[in-house]
Amino acid sequence: MGIFDFLSGEFIDVIHWTDDTRDTMVWRFEREGHEIKYGAKLTVREGQAAVFVHEGQLADVFTPGLYMLETNNMPILTTLQHWDHGFKSPFKSEVYFVNTTRFSDLKWGTKNPIMCRDPEFGPVRLRAYGTYTVKVSDPSLFLTEIVGTDGEFTMDEISYQIRNIIVQAFSRVVAGSGIPVLDMAANTADLGKLVATEISKVVAEYGLTIPEFYIENISLPEAVEAAMDKRTSMGIVGNLDNYMKFNAAEAMGAENSAMAASMGAGMGAGLGMGMAHQGPWGARPAAAAPAAQTPPPPPVEHVWHIAESGETKGPYSKAEMGQMAAKGALKRETFVWTPGQDGWLKAEDVTELAQLFTIAPPPPPPGA
Repeated sequence: MGIFDFLSGEFIDVIHWTDDTRDTMVWRFEREGHEIKYGAKLTVREGQAAVFVHEGQLADVFTPGLYMLETNNMPILTTLQHWDHGFKSPFKSEVYFVNTTRFSDLKWGTKNPIMCRDPEFGPVRLRAYGTYTVKVSDPSLFLTEIVGTDGEFTMDEISYQIRNIIVQAFSRVVAGSGIPVLDMAANTADLGKLVATEISKVVAEYGLTIPEFYIENISLPEAVEAAMDKRTSMGIVGNLDNYMKFNAAEAMGAENSAMAASMGAGMGAGLGMGMAHQGPWGARPAAAAPAAQTPPPPPVEHVWHIAESGETKGPYSKAEMGQMAAKGALKRETFVWTPGQDGWLKAEDVTELAQLFTIAPPPPPPGA
């Protein structure tokens, strides 16, 4: 073996890169003294690009494929090295592998609220968050503008800068869109396209592109959301006066049911005590005292509402209704209603109130 064959064997190279980190964007191929044999094999896999840097100058860029590093496929590097076609000595260059696949599921969000002017609520503060993807579109530009001489460049090193660009573009687009806050949820797709267009103009200067951009949520401050919930609840209730009447009637019905249940329990207890005093053959001992009877519950006093000039007044007790009848404020044709009554009735058609109009006051005293 000659000395030339021995030296050639020392520089036999197979240059390639396999990555399992899932976040490395650029990796530099390390070689002692950066010496690469002329005629070495370069393997560039799908989703990669290989960039040669010779003496600080960016040279050739190789797309996916298998290459023999010779003068016929390295025109820029050959020019920089001043090779003749027959010269096959090793050369000193740095090889950077650039990951050109998509880096997905990257998060973005507004650190501070964004001030906007809403046509319905006025000045509001908005927060938003979502996801996006990044891809290297120009390996040589990305290497010169961002990476520099970093031997291993990861996505974390640029994600913060990209998030700042996203938030700035999002703030500008949302503030100028004129879309009401309540309609933004239905327009997140269109807003996302507008924001992605603004972002792409900036990151293109870094050799990057944003293939996907998503807005997952746009939210208001908690105090504003609580006020909106109250407003929604009022809309569901509808007429507040009718709602209060319904609640009052429901509560009174529940009270009457409880009273009826109490009466039933008292009658049952009395019946049980009576049976306990009977003999084995049903005969009642002569010495047994009669069971005490439970007095009936007091009657439930109704309360009344009056319809007057399209408005509902009350509630009034029966005593108050009698005073109003005496003064003439309550007339026979006045419409009244009490819980449990089927609709509005004239006062003279209600048995409990009709008697108020039949009781005439006594004659005035003499000399009055």
